[in-house]
Amino acid sequence: MKLTEAEWTVMNVVWERRTVVARDVLEAVEDRTGWAYTTVKTLMSRLVDKGALKGRKRGNTVVFEPVISREQARRSAVRGLLDRAFDGAFGTFVQHMLTQEKLSSKDRLELERMLAELEPRPPRSGKGASR
Repeated sequence: MKLTEAEWTVMNVVWERRTVVARDVLEAVEDRTGWAYTTVKTLMSRLVDKGALKGRKRGNTVVFEPVISREQARRSAVRGLLDRAFDGAFGTFVQHMLTQEKLSSKDRLELERMLAELEPRPPRSGKGASR
């Protein structure tokens, strides 16, 4: 699912709060976006149409909650970027990120830790291990 920048802004509020009404989103983003209430309502309606949000009527208001997780949206966004900008070549993408972006020593250590966790582990020996 492809989200616009404005839709990401709305979804970030929804993911933080779990359930919201349009006024909640407006209050959370109004200072930095300058959006009107109608803009927020339009964005939330589009997100419902895309299947990212679901809304249910409660009295005179509609309460929204996420259908997709932040992680699902991130995965989709990264996959889209990978396909569009790097022809799906994950290695080229990683190489670009490592050479073009500043990598702090803390980031480097975290990356090394994650890679070590992915490495196949040798089979366990001893009791219960097959030979």
